[in-house]
Amino acid sequence: MPRGKRDKKITLSQTDKKGLPHKQKLVEDLRKCVDKYDTIFVFSTENMRNAKLKDLREEWKNDSRFFFGKQTVMQLGLGKTPEEEYQDNLHKISKQLTGQCGLLFTNRSENEVRDYFGTYAVPEFARSGVVATETITLPEGPLPDFPFDSEVYLRKLGMPTTLQKGVVTLLADYDVCKEGKRLTPAQAQILKLLGKQMAEFRLNLKCLWRKDGGKVKRLKDISNTASKGTNGDENFSLRMDTEEDVMD
Repeated sequence: MPRGKRDKKITLSQTDKKGLPHKQKLVEDLRKCVDKYDTIFVFSTENMRNAKLKDLREEWKNDSRFFFGKQTVMQLGLGKTPEEEYQDNLHKISKQLTGQCGLLFTNRSENEVRDYFGTYAVPEFARSGVVATETITLPEGPLPDFPFDSEVYLRKLGMPTTLQKGVVTLLADYDVCKEGKRLTPAQAQILKLLGKQMAEFRLNLKCLWRKDGGKVKRLKDISNTASKGTNGDENFSLRMDTEEDVMD
């Protein structure tokens, strides 16, 4: 590796100066992780939840570190071009930081990481825009699980409710959602009130970089057809396990 790459200076003048010290520290921390860890994985997220990512950070803290958000700054830290990159071929994974993506620095083996995230899925409440995984219909009659003071809010969400002797009551059968249809904000909120989780928080591994030799490998991501809470298909058995190649 050319000596000059570690000494490469970068400028953050294109970013908002309000957070300049924080961004400079992020670049420094990221580069320290490049030096410390053997492998970097680029991952994308589905049904992102900060609390769940925090749990992962805690679980993996002994031998790994996650970075998520501020992609432009992460790209600057890695280097966007061969001339700017901090170590050989880091610019190749820098280009993969698009959309809801982050970095996992780790000393765990590739197989261990892939086995873990190949089955990792945490149930979550679906948000607006997620495809419903099943049809849910509430029958006409009392809704004893709802407190009486929620009745006005339920009506605002579109449910045909009233109070009868202090009990929230549906005046007619009500279709909360239809399988295969995208949820509206009101439907997502009703499902949350019902305690019904139709989404899963997942991390999809896109590619990896190895410090030894600077090798970069693409990992096949077929999550668009596999994830519950995205299009309703719960079959996840083929995830990330086919059609790999070394990235040029």
